[in-house]
Amino acid sequence: MSDAKATAEVLVPRFKFERLLNQDQAGRRTSLCGSIDAQPALLILERAPFPSSVDYLSAAPASLRTLKNLGANDIYHWYLASSGEINLPGSSGGDDDANDFADLKINLIYPCTDKHIRKYSKQGVRLVTETPAIYRDHVRPYIQAQREAGRLNWAFNIIEGRKEAEDVIYRTPYGQDPEEGFLLLPDLNWDRKTLDALHLLGLVERRDIWSLRDLRKKHVPWLRHIKTKFLEATTNVYPTIEPDQLKLYVHYQPTYYHFHIHIVHVALEAGATQATGKAVGLESIIEQLALMQGDDEAGMDALSLCYTLGEASDLWVDVFEPLKKEEMKRKEKNGPVSPPQ
Repeated sequence: MSDAKATAEVLVPRFKFERLLNQDQAGRRTSLCGSIDAQPALLILERAPFPSSVDYLSAAPASLRTLKNLGANDIYHWYLASSGEINLPGSSGGDDDANDFADLKINLIYPCTDKHIRKYSKQGVRLVTETPAIYRDHVRPYIQAQREAGRLNWAFNIIEGRKEAEDVIYRTPYGQDPEEGFLLLPDLNWDRKTLDALHLLGLVERRDIWSLRDLRKKHVPWLRHIKTKFLEATTNVYPTIEPDQLKLYVHYQPTYYHFHIHIVHVALEAGATQATGKAVGLESIIEQLALMQGDDEAGMDALSLCYTLGEASDLWVDVFEPLKKEEMKRKEKNGPVSPPQ
């Protein structure tokens, strides 16, 4: 090892912590202020990518020091875990310390299906345009088939209070008013501790709205009301958060076809789930519906929507890829279109 490298590597252990400056990327990067040998220093700690070594990945699940279940419903489970020894001044090394300093958030789907495997596999992404006709003739029947296949049983278990009752952070009395009823629970990707990374799901009781495609002008008062209720409930449960620190959006396509709204802290860095082509702001939906021409039945099913799809997804394989191939064949048959003179 060179002298310069050796000198550099002894600096970090001599860092004396003074105060926390910032945490970002949902707590995966931390900026610390301190000193080294009485000189001011900044230390930025960031989670490194997981090694791709087969030996490491094979051993990792069995080598966890602690594992605490946060919740489970049907085939979905999520945990906090500690990947190594905890050796802190004043630490007893017990379970309480392990829970306080867990460094892994783990999701488990067991038993999983081929669809789950395709969803989480690395794959190409396509931007598609779903016209009203494509929605009516192809996507709507697909959504209906998903619902009829029992894919929403786990969600109904939560809504009806049969599962995850201890995880629901707020709910209206079930069945008292199906159009007004809703509940809030933590998204399975939130660690339930880092408020700047807060991510909640708001599930409504009513079952007539499958996705944003079912929203109509007549739903505008209800959407405004439910937005207010979601904000009030969230800030009541987490009083250090103010309403203007929260944003609400829905996914299209959603992961499951029962209307739900995502409530996240504005400081949560936008990843793929908040990106254009996936997330649609609730306020934008409300304004679009309010300004839409037509009577109260005019709705989002009359619009063309653009969004992204993985190449392994059912909608790409069964709907949009065949439509693309048909369009390409049609263009080849008709020949190139001459530009206007």
